[in-house]
Amino acid sequence: MAVPRHFKKIFAIRFLGYFLMQVGLLTVVLIAEPVVAEEAKYRFDQVTGKHYSLPTVITSTGQTAPDSNSDQGKSSFGSLVGRGSETIVPVSTDFGIVIEKINANARVIANVDPSNEAEYTQALGQGVAHAKGTVFPGQKGNIYLFSHSTDAPWNIVRFNAIFYLLRELDPGDRIIMFYQGRRYDYIVFDKTIVKPEDTEFLTNSYDESVLTLQTCDPPGTLSNRLIVRAKLVGN
Repeated sequence: MAVPRHFKKIFAIRFLGYFLMQVGLLTVVLIAEPVVAEEAKYRFDQVTGKHYSLPTVITSTGQTAPDSNSDQGKSSFGSLVGRGSETIVPVSTDFGIVIEKINANARVIANVDPSNEAEYTQALGQGVAHAKGTVFPGQKGNIYLFSHSTDAPWNIVRFNAIFYLLRELDPGDRIIMFYQGRRYDYIVFDKTIVKPEDTEFLTNSYDESVLTLQTCDPPGTLSNRLIVRAKLVGN
């Protein structure tokens, strides 16, 4: 017995609806999974007392010396019951960034045009991008770094990975920059969320060395931009 045409039409519509629903769920999972995994790891480290630190200071000659801020060699009840400290080895002392609190460690690609999609997509595949026209660590002015792509959903997730947890930074937290073999410590003083069209933080000029970090907010989306700013200390 032949199946009526209207039943075939209903079946096709239902099949298409279920298919689109499954694709949508899969897309959400692919976008959310890396973010959720990073968040879960961060929370687990907090509960177990694990933290990350640089064991040495890179001097202007490229030699190393003990870091007075490091917890290496110190012991406490907290370290005995927790998982202790894990050493971070900088990916690059030529031009790199380390954020101990969130275990971020990446190479910085210099002089990337933030308006050139092909250029910044290539750069973000290698690390964090340094916006062309902004200054370098240790110099007076605005050092602008971004880890954010807008060309495709899968790249939005992929390229934000380094700065997924940037929102966990608070005033007083430390961000460490390496440039040409030297180390520069910056202390966070401001964190804000802005609209994508707000370019004020990119074009700002300063009479001191200010580091500006940009990522998306919420992580893996195009809704807003999270901006974290920090000032150079100890130089």
